[in-house]
Amino acid sequence: MTDSYISVETKNGASTLTLNRAPLNVLNIAALSQLESTLTDLSRDESIRVLILRAAGKMFSAGVDVADHTPDKVGEMIPLFDRACRLLANFPCPTLAVVHGHALGGGCELVLCCDLAVMSENAKIGQPEIQLAAFAPIAAMRLPLMVGYRAAADMLLTGRTLTADEALKIGLVNAVLPTDGLEQWIQEKTAQLSGLSRIALTMTKRALQSGFDNWDSSASELERLYLDELMKSEDAHEGLAAFMEKRAAVWKHK
Repeated sequence: MTDSYISVETKNGASTLTLNRAPLNVLNIAALSQLESTLTDLSRDESIRVLILRAAGKMFSAGVDVADHTPDKVGEMIPLFDRACRLLANFPCPTLAVVHGHALGGGCELVLCCDLAVMSENAKIGQPEIQLAAFAPIAAMRLPLMVGYRAAADMLLTGRTLTADEALKIGLVNAVLPTDGLEQWIQEKTAQLSGLSRIALTMTKRALQSGFDNWDSSASELERLYLDELMKSEDAHEGLAAFMEKRAAVWKHK
């Protein structure tokens, strides 16, 4: 029987979707498939006025499973992740990401696809793909529009991890709270959104997302660049192999 990597609880117009592959919530193909199907179902539920994205375990998500970047799987994984992110970004109602621990790689990209985001004060977030000779397609598309080109370039070209305060400073998240104050903030924000008109929230969400209306053309080009060019480079294979073998990579720069 397939493990359940996603759990959902809906109450008073608020639906909480929890990544449930503790402790690190690594997103493998099975988990992403469940995320896609769950978001598809939730998007059709007209009783929902706000969607909260959370995670069980000690961190939000360590990202997409590196093992699924192998040549035999990456062609399935990248489009699947794109579809899940698109569903999240285009979810009819406001979405709120709640980050604890770390949100790295694909985990950070899920946060980028939410309308609002809050972090616990000791959490960290980043896109470390460049350190494996890779890049983050969704982040490359959405991050510059969210935080500006310079901040996005710093994150994507260095792969450095940001503290919660740094993320707040560049506008990547809306608030940073002590762990013991996080739940109250979430409840207040959820109550605020749930008390508003669903049709007005939906229309406002569509208006906000119009700034990202080039998803189809951008995503297609980024997938092509990732799969047809980057994944055929020697360094991309070396980066994955080094990570799996827990050793330093030896770059050939080709």
